[in-house]
Amino acid sequence: MEAFSDGVIAIIITIMVLELRAPHETTLTGLRPLLPVFGSYIMRFIFIGIYWSNHHHLLHVTEHIDGRALWANLHLLFWLSLVPFVTAWMGENHFSEWPVALYGCVLLLSAIAYTILVWTLLAAPGNALLASALGSDFKGKISMVIYAIGIPLSFVRPWLALALYILVALMWLIPDRRIERKIS
Repeated sequence: MEAFSDGVIAIIITIMVLELRAPHETTLTGLRPLLPVFGSYIMRFIFIGIYWSNHHHLLHVTEHIDGRALWANLHLLFWLSLVPFVTAWMGENHFSEWPVALYGCVLLLSAIAYTILVWTLLAAPGNALLASALGSDFKGKISMVIYAIGIPLSFVRPWLALALYILVALMWLIPDRRIERKIS
C-alpha cells in the first residue's frame, strides 16, 4: 500500500509541475502574470508533501492492513488527485471566491479521507502501536473545523480563507511527533 501510494503521489506531483508554463517573454516582467499560478503551485506542492510525509509515518507504525484500509487509502488518493485541478483553477483565476471555496472543499474531503484511513487502520487487528501513537488526534479534528470555516468564508474574504488553509498547512508541516516518538 505504501509503494502504491508513493507512486500515485509522485504522479500527482509530476502532473502539477507539467502544468507550469514558461512565459514567451525573456524578461523578468514576463514572469509577473505567472505569480498567482506559481503561488498556487507552491500551495499544492506543500499540501501534497504534507500528506505524503504524514501518510508515510502513519504506515510506518501500521502492522496490519486489510481490505477496508486499501479502499480507504484509495479514497484518500482520489481526493489528493484533485488537488492539481483545484489549485490550478485557483491560480488561474487569481484566488477568487469559487476556486478558493472548491479548494477548501478538496482540503476538507482529503482530511476526512485521511481520518477514515486512520480509523480503518485502527480497526484492523494488530495495530496497537498505531493506536498508542495517535491518541485523540486533536490536530486532525481542528484541521477539519478550520477547513469547514474557510469554505463559506471564501465567498466573503477569499484571502482570509486562504490564510486559514495555510494555517492548517503550517500545523502539519512537521510530521506527526506522536508517530515520530514511536518510530525512534
